[in-house]
Amino acid sequence: MGQAKKQLNQQQASPEFGPWLAQSSILIVDDEPGMRNFLARTLGPRCRHIEEASNAQEASQKLDQQHFDVVILDNIMPGKNGVEWLAEQREIGFFSNAILMTAYADLDTAIMALRAGAVDFVLKPFRSNQILNAVSRCLDRRRLQSENFVLRHELREASDHLRLRDNLVGTSAGIERVRETIARVAPLPTSILITGESGTGKEVAARSIHALSDRADKPFVPVNCAAIPHDMIEAEFFGHLKGAFTGAENARDGLFLHAQGGTLFLDEVGELPLATQSKLLRAIEGRRIRPVGSEREIPVDLRFVFATNVDLERKVEDGSFRPDLYYRINVMQLQMPPLRERGGDVVELAHLFMDRLSRQLGMPAVAIDDEISNGLQAYRWPGNVRELRNLIERTLILGSFPDEMRHKGDETTPAEGTLEALERQHILKVLDDCGGNRAEAARRLGISRKTIDRKCAVWNV
Repeated sequence: MGQAKKQLNQQQASPEFGPWLAQSSILIVDDEPGMRNFLARTLGPRCRHIEEASNAQEASQKLDQQHFDVVILDNIMPGKNGVEWLAEQREIGFFSNAILMTAYADLDTAIMALRAGAVDFVLKPFRSNQILNAVSRCLDRRRLQSENFVLRHELREASDHLRLRDNLVGTSAGIERVRETIARVAPLPTSILITGESGTGKEVAARSIHALSDRADKPFVPVNCAAIPHDMIEAEFFGHLKGAFTGAENARDGLFLHAQGGTLFLDEVGELPLATQSKLLRAIEGRRIRPVGSEREIPVDLRFVFATNVDLERKVEDGSFRPDLYYRINVMQLQMPPLRERGGDVVELAHLFMDRLSRQLGMPAVAIDDEISNGLQAYRWPGNVRELRNLIERTLILGSFPDEMRHKGDETTPAEGTLEALERQHILKVLDDCGGNRAEAARRLGISRKTIDRKCAVWNV
């Protein structure tokens, strides 16, 4: 019987009052049975749980027994009035939102209610929609406060990782050339195409360009073009109006507008379908976008940075990438060097990852001795920096580096002494540890499943 009633309540929940009402728990405090009954009939079918109290003392007891998301409180009651009771509860640890009901709309009462901690004020008599809207506002306010707190906490915890992510690390000639190029092009409005293998730090370079530009105080919006379904790319990029297509229940801004005034970073731009490439070209050239379903164009002020790990010239030749778009975005090209060509940078990065990840995971750091340093520099790193980070994290969990990463400087590399052989040995070892699961091995190595498939085909594995 109780389950059936709960299902009925969910079915009767009104979507216009937000998705959180059906999950809420509400306490009604009023000495008038008629008002309690009205509120219970209005809110009961729409919320998860509702309780009633006829006076302040009973309300205090109920607060001691369970948590309520919202308390709806009458001001004029026998004994202690609502404002006095609310002020006392705030002082002893009452954090839920409270809505004060009163028949007197004087300014003094409103001021006292706000000082006591009420977040909304409803004048009697009121209609059911008025109280439903007030409750909905309270629930939205609480949700936003909670999300803000969680995000701020996560940012504090991850601050070291974010600083590492947003800085180019290393002293090799290749990474120094990247820094010099970024310093020259960052202040200019020129579009930039960043190329390089997967995991070489293309987004890190894009963030550095943004940070050194005159748009640094504006948004940086990264977009993985390959991760957006083809039929949704236009709406995600340019936004849409309500009813523009099936499922468009509300109007929505696109990523171009979210990046307004700042930098839009389009990663894996080579994966865009041809139809979207045409519209992207018009947006870049005209600096105007047309949301889906709209008859007017919206001007945008953006810095464009593009990235790809594929050969766009080859895609132009095979007809899968528009030549006019390629020449438009390839004004200035920045090539990110693979990790295997960065010499001692790999050891510096390994130490940084070891330090940051050991603190994040709460595990003791694993020593990086000379043999490990030699092994790190000898390995080919098909997954580049991403694979290195995954190796360090796995090493912290297991408590030691894999044996194949040990290499004495005066010895040849294992298995016939070639770098390719060391790469083969490591990949096959991880693949064996994963029981032959290539998708899991690719995740651990920080490389794509296609890379493992290709190498295994070459090795006849």
